[in-house]
Amino acid sequence: MTKQNKAFKFRLLPNEMQEVLLAKTFGCVRFVYNKMLAERKNTYKKFEDDKEKLKDQKLPTPAKYKDEFPFLKEVDSLALANAQINLQNAYKNFFEGNAEFPKFKNRKSKQSYTTNRVNGNIELQNGHIKLPKLKLVKIKQHREIPSDYKLKSCTITKTKSGKYYISILTEYEKEIKAVSIQKVVGLDFAMDGLYVESEQGKKANYPRFYRQALDKLAKEQSILSRKKKGSARWEKQRLKVAELQEKTANQRKNFLHHKSKEVASTYDAVIIEDLDMKGMSKALHFGKSVHDNGWGMFTLFLGYKLKEQGKQLIKIDKWFPSTKKCSWCGAEKKLSLSERTYQCSCGFVADRDYNSAINIKNEGIRLLALA
Repeated sequence: MTKQNKAFKFRLLPNEMQEVLLAKTFGCVRFVYNKMLAERKNTYKKFEDDKEKLKDQKLPTPAKYKDEFPFLKEVDSLALANAQINLQNAYKNFFEGNAEFPKFKNRKSKQSYTTNRVNGNIELQNGHIKLPKLKLVKIKQHREIPSDYKLKSCTITKTKSGKYYISILTEYEKEIKAVSIQKVVGLDFAMDGLYVESEQGKKANYPRFYRQALDKLAKEQSILSRKKKGSARWEKQRLKVAELQEKTANQRKNFLHHKSKEVASTYDAVIIEDLDMKGMSKALHFGKSVHDNGWGMFTLFLGYKLKEQGKQLIKIDKWFPSTKKCSWCGAEKKLSLSERTYQCSCGFVADRDYNSAINIKNEGIRLLALA
């Protein structure tokens, strides 16, 4: 039996007093994060030439600021402690070369904080959730959390449209047995439809929700630009824009959840390319299309859904010539982006993405055999 984690996300419906305290908590968490970052930046300047010494320098704790700034005592202390952990993780990623140097947070940043369950301070009670400092907050719980799942922590988030959500992290024990790999599929990223399968060239047929909403979004943003910033009408229009953007994001997420579940339920191993989507969007000027697709989110969902079932997600090298290679004879040829059909001198003719998906599958099978 191994310990597993699963998060459950629900709509949170705080009253006016609780909204005020939530706003204070978001602000205090941001304030403490920026204070600690400012101190660490000064330390960084001192030891810029000696990164080993810099790594040994400890971050100040949130408790250090409570005497000087008494308002920090009004909010959940565990939320402030998690701000320190988040900054530590940001520095760790920086030192390991996985991220840029940590940046200061401003009011336009994502408004959220995380608190931990200690001595029953977080409990679900008849359509409400008990939270530190907030006491009982109404929750829209659309599904039950199994009784054997232990509550570990909660992350409260406020969206741009003013809605509150809570993500409850749970821990449970489950024996995951590795599945004998029988059915394997290769997925080739497709700009216009998310992916193409190696099995009969089946496509995901992603509806491109962002592109569908683009005209309406442009119209609402144009109206917003003509309002006086900060006025009541400007705020009302800002909410319209935010709600339209959230709707598009939710439609995308829902589609990706359904598609990843379908693939994970059908196959024992899924092979994909380890693509740099950010680099691709910049190099090929496909920013909007890449953003609309949500390929990164899809692979994330697919990964954990496969893992839960003892199945595998295998990523092949992004430099593997899946597009250039003939899946029939193995010969290679160059293709321009405009060429959508692969034609080989051996007589093999197929859709470009379908040919790539077959090559990805074959390379994945080769890697599986080596493993």
